[in-house]
Amino acid sequence: MTEQDYLLAWAVYAVAALGCLLVGFRITSWMWRGLREPLRVLIAVLLLSPTLVDPVRDLYAPAIAITALDLLMKTGSNLWRAISDLAMFGMIGFALYLLFVVIRWPLLRRSRAKRQAAEAAREPTMREVLEQRNLADGRVEPRL
Repeated sequence: MTEQDYLLAWAVYAVAALGCLLVGFRITSWMWRGLREPLRVLIAVLLLSPTLVDPVRDLYAPAIAITALDLLMKTGSNLWRAISDLAMFGMIGFALYLLFVVIRWPLLRRSRAKRQAAEAAREPTMREVLEQRNLADGRVEPRL
């Protein structure tokens, strides 16, 4: 395999992995945020983590593909390296995700508090005034 073939294979894999990532985002779009976001991190880790295949020539391959092929062919030569790389990238990905959640949480609480304060400060509509006075059936003259 020449250097050009190697780069072309990685380019094709990168395009396919991004397509699969977009499909994964679409599939998880209906879920609750607490489940959707960790699943998306897991999909990204599985698709985008490389592992070293040939240390002499410094060649890498997708870790999930190496894991699947080593399990399927029962060779096991790179299986544990690929699994350890998947675990390492998984821990890094989830640590970054937790950092993102910790930063986002106070911002969401602040925006929710502002929205509730804005709703409390607005003037009630005519329907709300009528419902409060239990006069929905009667006639109410506007104040001048």
